[in-house]
This record gives sequence, C-alpha cells and structure tokens, in this order.
Amino acid sequence: MKMNDNPVGASAAPAFLRLPNDRWKPLEVCFWLLPLAAYLLFPQYLVLASQIMIMGLFALSLDVILGYAGIVSLGHAAFFGLGAYTAGLLSVHGWSEPLTGLLAGAIVAAVCGYLVSFLVVRGHDLVRLMVTLGIGLMLFEAANKAAFLTGGVDGLSGMQAGKVLGLFEFDLYGKTAFWYSLVVLFVIFVVLRRLVNSPFGLSLIGIREGGRRMPSIGADVNARLRAAFTLGAAIAGVAGALLAQTTQFVGLDALGFSRSAELLIMLVLGGTGRLYGALIGAAVFMLAQDVIAGLNPAYWQFYIGLLLVLIVLFGRGGIMGGFERLFSSTKNLGTRERT
Repeated sequence: MKMNDNPVGASAAPAFLRLPNDRWKPLEVCFWLLPLAAYLLFPQYLVLASQIMIMGLFALSLDVILGYAGIVSLGHAAFFGLGAYTAGLLSVHGWSEPLTGLLAGAIVAAVCGYLVSFLVVRGHDLVRLMVTLGIGLMLFEAANKAAFLTGGVDGLSGMQAGKVLGLFEFDLYGKTAFWYSLVVLFVIFVVLRRLVNSPFGLSLIGIREGGRRMPSIGADVNARLRAAFTLGAAIAGVAGALLAQTTQFVGLDALGFSRSAELLIMLVLGGTGRLYGALIGAAVFMLAQDVIAGLNPAYWQFYIGLLLVLIVLFGRGGIMGGFERLFSSTKNLGTRERT
C-alpha cells in the first residue's frame, strides 16, 4: 500500500498563517458595503466621504501603537504631516504619480518614526506623552519657519496629482478620490487585520497587558514596540499623503497639535484596540462635526465634548465596546432561553 508522503498535519498552514478569528463575518462584509451604498445614495457628499476614510486610516495608525502596543501619543500628527508634505513636495517639483507618492510618504514617516521610537520605548506613559508632543511641536515650528519650502502658514499649494494608475484623473466631484481612498484604506485594513491576529499582534497585546512578563517567554519587548511604532508612523504617513493628493493642498495644520487631539478623540469614541473602532470613531466624529457645525457653527465643539464625556462615562470601550456588550448580552439571553 502506498503511503502518503506527507505526515498527518504536514499540509497545515504555517503558524503565522493560522490566525484566530481570521474569517470574515457577515457584519464585516456589511460594514464594507456601506461606502458603496454611500456612493450611490449620497453622490453629493463624496468629498466628505473620502475625508472620513482618510481620517479612518489615520485613526488606524494610532490604534496600532495605542490600542495594541499601549504607547500613548500626543504628537501622532507629526507623521501624518510628514507624509502630506512629502507627497506635496514631490508633486510641486514634478513627480505627481500618486502611488509612488504614497510610498514616499510612508517611507519618510516610517524612518522618522523608527528614530523617535528609541526615545519613546524607554519611558512610561507620561514620558511618552511628552516626547511625542515635543516631537510634534518641533516639526510644526520647523515647517512654519521653512516657509520657502513648505509655504508656512499659507500652506503648500501648486500641487497637481497625476492620474491613478495612469487611467483615473482626480475630478471636482470627488469620484476618483473616493475610490482611491477606499481601496487604499481597505488594503491597509486587510493587512492590519491579519497582523493584529498574528503572533506578532498577539505579543503586542501581551506587552500591553503585562509587559514585564513577556521577556520570560523570549519576547523582545522594546524591539516589538519599536516595530509597532514604526508601522503606525508609516500608516499615518500614507494617510497624510493621501490627504495631500486628494485635496491637492497641504496646510500647516497637518502637523498641528489639534489634529493629534482630534485623532485621539476619534479613537476613544470608537474604542481602542479594535480596528473597526478606529474607523467608526473617525466616521462618527467627522459626521457629528459636519452636522453640528452646520447647525451651530459657534459652539459645535461643546457638543462634541459632551458626546465624548457621555461615551467615556457610560460606554466603556467606546462605541465598539458598547456593541460588543450588546451582542454578548443578546447571545447569552438566547442561550438561556434555549436551555
């Protein structure tokens, strides 16, 4: 009798491919159908929709370092602005191809993030807050002083983004920007979804929950934290470059503290440590900002602050945390009724 050449289990996937919760759930599929529905139902809001997706990508970058690695940051806009200015300066000086602009923004932000990470991982929460805040403020002032290069307070104008893949030209109605932003967001989300469920992602959660115990199982804590911080910086750079290309303008506020603060609000609203929380938080914040500012332009920040306080007080884990508790209680109720 001919024996099978492979022993039992040899054909199984490698360890880094055997990921928990890796199957796409029906609710996830429905979530990614929402942008398509918005494209058909609200064609007049495509520009806003692309901005929401870009900020969702930016929020994902912070979720990697805060939600999973547990690194607190108040200067994450530094990497966002670096990506935006990199893509913007390339375009102004004649290199307008969008995809390579995204790659350049990611590389510049990642290099800066890697260098900063050596300072960040050495301290604890307060030290990390001060280091990231200081880096952000220094880059903001540097961009402000280098007006000959960045445009200073007037911003970097004169950009001209080329056609995506040489086929799709950016239009005033935001159609190309919408699809471009959606595809970039989805691709990066899929990569992050696999990464956070991989052994590397699980080790980040272990470091967040009990970093002192991780070295006992052979995990290099500082190396993993540096890798997570660098990855988060690179994704923020992509988001910044994406914003620059779709708006064809880079303002000094891309590096500002207010953008970092708003990003943290988005993540708290949606729920940290949950990739979908970053996307939902960005969407809720920007939609609330758009609607409330239209109703009351002078005091819209009051209502945003009130919403944040209510979420923090009564919705532990943000919006996603509330959904998880709701689904869990519904499931438990159904189980008790069957028994």
